[in-house]
Amino acid sequence: MSEILVNTPGMFFANANATLPIDPSRVLDTLVTNLDGMAYRCRLDAQWTMLFVSRGCLELTGYAPATLIDNQQLSWDEITHPDDRVRVRSMIAEAINANRRFAVEYRILTAVHEEKWVLERGMAVTDEQGEQVLEGFIEDISERRQALEAVAQAELRYRHIFEHASEGIFQTTQDGHYLAANQALASMYGYETPAELIADLAELDRRLYVDPAQREKFRRLMAMQGKVVNFESEINRRDGSTIWISENAHSVLGLQGEFICYEGTVQDITERKSYQAQLEHQANYDLLTGLPNRNLLNDRLEQAIFQAARRSYFLALVFIDLDNFKFINDSLGHDAGDALLIEVARRLRRGLRTADTVARQGGDEFVLVLNDHYQVASIISLLERVLEEVGRPITLMGRDWQVGASLGVALYPTDGEDSQTLLKHADVAMYAAKARGRNNFQFFTQEMNRISDERLQLEAAMRLAIEREEFSVAFQPKVDHQRRIIGAEALARWHTADFGMVPPDRFIPIAEETGLILPLTELILRKAFAAASRWSQAPGQAFSVAVNLSPKLFLDYKLVGFIAELIREAGLPPDRVELEITESIFLGDSGRTLDILNGLKRLGVSLVMDDFGTGYSSLSYIRRFPLDVIKIDKSLVTGIELEEDGAMIARAIISMCQSLRKTVVAEGVENQAQFDFLHYQGCDEFQGYLIAKPMPEQVFADLLADSGGQM
Repeated sequence: MSEILVNTPGMFFANANATLPIDPSRVLDTLVTNLDGMAYRCRLDAQWTMLFVSRGCLELTGYAPATLIDNQQLSWDEITHPDDRVRVRSMIAEAINANRRFAVEYRILTAVHEEKWVLERGMAVTDEQGEQVLEGFIEDISERRQALEAVAQAELRYRHIFEHASEGIFQTTQDGHYLAANQALASMYGYETPAELIADLAELDRRLYVDPAQREKFRRLMAMQGKVVNFESEINRRDGSTIWISENAHSVLGLQGEFICYEGTVQDITERKSYQAQLEHQANYDLLTGLPNRNLLNDRLEQAIFQAARRSYFLALVFIDLDNFKFINDSLGHDAGDALLIEVARRLRRGLRTADTVARQGGDEFVLVLNDHYQVASIISLLERVLEEVGRPITLMGRDWQVGASLGVALYPTDGEDSQTLLKHADVAMYAAKARGRNNFQFFTQEMNRISDERLQLEAAMRLAIEREEFSVAFQPKVDHQRRIIGAEALARWHTADFGMVPPDRFIPIAEETGLILPLTELILRKAFAAASRWSQAPGQAFSVAVNLSPKLFLDYKLVGFIAELIREAGLPPDRVELEITESIFLGDSGRTLDILNGLKRLGVSLVMDDFGTGYSSLSYIRRFPLDVIKIDKSLVTGIELEEDGAMIARAIISMCQSLRKTVVAEGVENQAQFDFLHYQGCDEFQGYLIAKPMPEQVFADLLADSGGQM
């Protein structure tokens, strides 16, 4: 008998025997009502031939139920993903054989070729004809499957991160037992595996942390904040070595707020700690000598003042400046200078007690902080030992060199009650020691303070005067042996409302020490060159102008361009310019000095060695360097007509210069006898009060006009 297709709303099924209808109400009640999915009955054949399919088939597969009934257009086996068919049939067959329900997850392919995951649940039953069929329900679990896969992926990623992280990861109990640890933490702590770490390392406060109090501090922070951030500790590794770690952790709580564990990460910060210690050392210690630097000195000094105040004793602050250091550093080079500073630092350390501090202030300056002195006599005794130690010969580059030291002393509390005042007063006293001939020590006095304050006031006034161009230029005539004016030396002059006329020997050293020498030189040279340019415009008059250059200017190769620009700006012929230098410029980098002098010579100017006979007076300077004029210092001219020794020296200098074809100038000529003697010996030019005193530009111009250049 052929099967009859019975159509009931919401259901399609085949009835092999119309006299034995399937009970629609039973199917409706059990499988269809309000279910998202597809209820079915099928034969246990190779195609899973559907006998009944619920309306949910369309939403689940995209196929109308009638399409599947009796496999009219498509079988369920074809809808099942090819890769899953064998597995699904095997699992269902196994359940049928065991006479139990089954549940199987697999993939289907919908009418629009979309892949879905489904869950099929069912069991084998006997139908109305007594035949064994399969009844079940198939639902779409794609979203749930995706969610589970996402969870699984997340768990896999977390597990991968946990196992392969470069940072240590842990879970511990409150009482300090590990629940979990990753390989990075195990390796960090010196274990082969996390299991070894967990089994071996308990009682973290005693076994792990170098400072047992750290674990209690960890727990306390957790109790207060629920977390710790950058919790740094030194810990013991399995082999007994120590490292520094940084922990970031939080408390893990259950749904009811109950404590589960501590969970967090660990970083090995040993290298950072070491680098940080190096930075702190560099910030507080001098890299060359290893002595405390200014930063640490200030801290030590503050502590020393506090202790001195509490115990009522003297604190001595000693400012030390090495004598002759610059000469050695410039002559032998910076390596020798560094070696000298290192040796002096070693001697100072060796000569002091452990309670005292020796620091390097910078350059060749050191500072001593001497504690626990109840009388000045003990301080004096210590300072004498310091001078003796520093003054012993030091071997540099195969030769013994001797340096001294100028020491300035300020006492707490008599000379100051705070660190800055003591440092200032010790510095003032040190300058006083230098002024007294060096290699000695001086205690601070209020008179020193007055002089120092005046110097500071002069410096401030000088800066303002340079800005306002308040410096003037005086000109002292220079004559030949017939007393004809051939030029003049330009001399800086400074008159102030507060200090009156300030002599050059007071303001020039300040300018050199403070860096004002360059703007001051520029101002003086500009005025001097402008004046000389005006003289050279007069018919038949070609006078030269001599200007002094500080040795400080020869530290920079830019000096040549600086002079060239000023000459060009003034419109002055270079051969009318004489640049006066002193022997001290040759004591530094002679190679650089020679380069600069040659550069100046190429400009067309004349080079004059000033004050010859007062310094080292090395004859090699005259031979090696491109000098045109030698200027005999006035100290050798004074009394020359009365003292045979002085006369012999002057005679020798003039003779030597003549042999080397150098022009000789005598300065400080004050009487006719000196003039006649020098003229007779062959001196070329003369300058001094016998000729004329320095005078303002206009007076000099009037002198030229009135005298016709003849004195």
